Formats: sequence, structure tokens, C-alpha cells
Amino acid sequence: MGTGGFATVYAATDTLLGIKVALKIPSSELISPEMLEEFRREARLTMKLDHPNILPIRDASFIDGQFVIVSPLAQRTLHDRLGKRIAFETAFDLLTQIIEGVAHAHEHGVIHCDIKPENILLFDDNLVRLADFGIAKVAQKTISSSGTGTLGYMAPEQAMGKPSTRSDVFSIGLISYRMFSGKWPEYPFTWPMVGAARLRRRAHPDLIALIRKTIEILPRHRHRDANVLLADWEKVRLKAIRFSRR
Repeated sequence: MGTGGFATVYAATDTLLGIKVALKIPSSELISPEMLEEFRREARLTMKLDHPNILPIRDASFIDGQFVIVSPLAQRTLHDRLGKRIAFETAFDLLTQIIEGVAHAHEHGVIHCDIKPENILLFDDNLVRLADFGIAKVAQKTISSSGTGTLGYMAPEQAMGKPSTRSDVFSIGLISYRMFSGKWPEYPFTWPMVGAARLRRRAHPDLIALIRKTIEILPRHRHRDANVLLADWEKVRLKAIRFSRR
């Protein structure tokens, strides 16, 4: 299905359950005993996250000498979906699910470190599941000794090797801005950014203020974690939907 800097992903069939699954197989040249142990630790931590908006890991073990991570197979990624126009209410719902999944992880002390459209999977009925919780952190450490995450989606402090729950909030903010404005904001994230005019036409001022807070350069100016963000997000839901329907 695809190859990245860390692993190759295959579509397969679980012959026992009769369902389609995704197999993520890390590149053999990146596997070391130290990395594998950390990978297992992160996998065990992630397997404890039981939430409808987090992609479950069905198995993480050696198969024929290859370390394989097994998970449900999605229809497509949010990256694929962004190629077409998304109605405001659909976008708001997708983002709500993203925030709810991250909030659950934050409650359990897990930081994603690589929230991006490629790691946001879409299933039937617009169900969102976030992939690579915790796993992304190990993968990126393996590829580079610098900050974990994907350049262009990560918070400034994360790029310097100091990720926190506020860093995940920042990444959610970037995706929110893209979904409502149609444009990716770029550093130094000073207002007004590209796409701001379209954002003002589509989004209620309170929603815009919330999004601006999520992508503040200084971490202390953002929401503490996704749970705090979710509370503020729900507060603006009604007025945001009404504004989009006017």
C-alpha cells in the first residue's frame, strides 16, 4: 500500500477472522535490539488505549523473522480525503473525532508526536481512527536523532526535541486550519496567514480564535492538552454550525 522512511505497509487478509487488515513491517536495516525493545514498549502502551477514534493494534510480533504490526485496514487517509472539498459540518465532525482520540491518549499519558493527515485513517460512515500512537515516536527516533515528528506538522518546541501534549494540540490546530481554509499555514504562523479570508467566510469568529490559540508559537499560550481543547471545541460547536448554515 505504501512505503515510508520507517516501514512498508501491506494490505492482507486475516484468514482466521475473514477480515482485511494492514500489516506494517519496519525496514530490517532500521531494526536494532534497543529500538525493538522501545518499539515493543510503545506498542504495549498503545494497546491499552481503547477508544473508537484510535486505531487498535491487533498484534505486534515476529512472523517468519519479520517484526509485523497488524491493525484494521482503512478505506483511505485524511490526506487522500483533503484532495476534495469537505463540507463544513463534515470537517467539524472529523476534527471532533480527532480531538476525542488524542484526548483519550493524553488522559493515559500518551503523546502521539506525529499527528498528520497520513496518520488519520477514515473508515465507513466517516469514522476517524488515529494511527501510530506512540509508535511514531520510536520510528522518528530511529530515522533521526533530532526532534520526533514530521516537518511541516510539528510544533516548534517539538522540532527541538521537547514534545508535550501541547505539541499534539499544535498539530491538530494546523489540520483544523487546513480543513476550514483550504490552505496549510506556514511558519512563523503570524496572522493573517494564507487562506485567512476563506477561513473568515466559513468559520465563526470564536472558532477562528480557538484555532489561532492552538497554533500559538509559545506552548504556554496553547491549550494544555487535547482534553482542554475538546472542552473549548464543544463550546463553539453550535454557533459554528449555525454560522456555516447562514
